Amino acid sequence: MKKLLSVLAFAFVMVLSVQNATAQERPEAVAKTQVAELSTELGLNGDQQRTLFRALVANEINYRKHVNGKDLNNATVKADKKKFDSALDAAMKKNLTAEQYTTWKAKKN
Repeated sequence: MKKLLSVLAFAFVMVLSVQNATAQERPEAVAKTQVAELSTELGLNGDQQRTLFRALVANEINYRKHVNGKDLNNATVKADKKKFDSALDAAMKKNLTAEQYTTWKAKKN
């Protein structure tokens, strides 16, 4: 009986660990972390946080589908990467103040 409880406890811990690991890899989790960092560094307001969260989630999803794990020397992959980077840059420029955008751009490079 004691062994059975130990095995069940171990299985329960493993299930929780797997769920936690997959949750951290989701685009929403990545974007949430990035928004939190940007909010601290740039002093984002609530509207900026929401808008940038959406832009970062879209960027992360697009990167995962079209760029990550693919040959960056491929013309299609390069074009997709450039397109997604431009879209993120445009979203940042539109939603950040000039000072925030300059700080973000300097940090990014």
